Amino acid sequence: MKPIKSIYITLLLGLTLLWLIADPLLSADYQFFALRKSFINYTGIIAMGAMSVGMMLAIRPVSIESFTGGLDKTYRLHKWLGITGLVFAIIHYLWKYVPKWMVGWGLLEKPARGPRPVQSSEILNFFQHQHGLAETIGEWAFYVAVLLIALALIKRFPYRYFFKTHRFLAIAYLFLVFHAVVLMKFSYWGEIIGPLMLLLMIGGTIGAFISLFRKVGFKRRALGVIEELHRHKDNRVLKVLIRLKDRWSGHDAGQFAFVTFDQQEGPHPFTISSAWQDDGRLCFHIKGIGDYTNTLPDKLKSGDLVTVEGPYGRFNFSSDKPRQIWVAGGIGITPFIARIQALMNKTDGKIIDLFYSTDAPDEEFIDKLRDSAKAANVNLHLLIPAKDGFLTAERIHQAVPNWQDADIWFCGPKGFGESLFQDFTQAGLPTRGFHQELFEMR
Repeated sequence: MKPIKSIYITLLLGLTLLWLIADPLLSADYQFFALRKSFINYTGIIAMGAMSVGMMLAIRPVSIESFTGGLDKTYRLHKWLGITGLVFAIIHYLWKYVPKWMVGWGLLEKPARGPRPVQSSEILNFFQHQHGLAETIGEWAFYVAVLLIALALIKRFPYRYFFKTHRFLAIAYLFLVFHAVVLMKFSYWGEIIGPLMLLLMIGGTIGAFISLFRKVGFKRRALGVIEELHRHKDNRVLKVLIRLKDRWSGHDAGQFAFVTFDQQEGPHPFTISSAWQDDGRLCFHIKGIGDYTNTLPDKLKSGDLVTVEGPYGRFNFSSDKPRQIWVAGGIGITPFIARIQALMNKTDGKIIDLFYSTDAPDEEFIDKLRDSAKAANVNLHLLIPAKDGFLTAERIHQAVPNWQDADIWFCGPKGFGESLFQDFTQAGLPTRGFHQELFEMR
């Protein structure tokens, strides 16, 4: 099982188990409104637990990359948790209001309630007096959170607007924390679930404030200046060479960074396509595949100031196999360019085959790649689908008869990667032997 799946399942099952220990649901006789109350509490706990961990992951904690397998996987987990929080928040809302509506429609009998007991504790009295405010705040924060999470999941929603609006989710989350703390069943605080939820919400609150004050990745930012621009027209790839003005800790070939060319647009992730030479220079090859990247060749010029944040990722070519098979689709060639540069300076002794499939071959770009691969002792296999057909696992098997001695490193279109993964694992490759960058930040 993949690490992020293990973390996700462990979190949800752990919260569920601790809730069952704390709640009298299983030991009580069936009564609809008692059941409703328990499930309101349960859905609230799962929603807030998922949102809290998601908020912590949103600040790009480097320390967790070793557990998730890289920031790209961390963001995949963040997305799953956001969807889970949204689903359980909606269920929470429905458990709260649908029975009330059914009572109003005459479909359910309203339960008899006695007077609220007078609490001996001043803290309990305070929380009890905040119930109405907490319910109102929680309801409106729920509406905002649903809207913002939904917008985040709509790929057609422009990134520049997503970058600006997604930060407001932190404000909605803070209001939901108030809602959860006030309305959580008081007996939970004496069980493990109460203090655990408090810790999660404290972590989420810290993450929310870091996001609101724009301090995400602050310590990993460096100011740079564009030193060189070169446009490959045939494959619509723009080479951007940046000279850093601030200190950079260095990076491994295959890692990526968030680059801010325009403060209004915000940071975008790009794979670093150069090996670190300790000379303060980073190179990026950026393909025009969207509204933003298509405009960069016309907008950028030498001398422009940029901000680079990173490095991130675990696509670092680390393995104990005697050989490696690299597969690049389109602009997915960038991490391999960086690794080739590193091998030109210091070989690792592995036998390497690079399969590069591109629909838009650029003669100058490919000539440079071919020369670099030869200098690094990397076997380059170039395929142009319109002429050579599609690259498949079977074609790789034929070109590399000893492929079982290798692990696979893939960077390219998602569907292409999924197809290769399925074919290779069915042929006997261990799942841990297929390495893929999940380059989806939303």
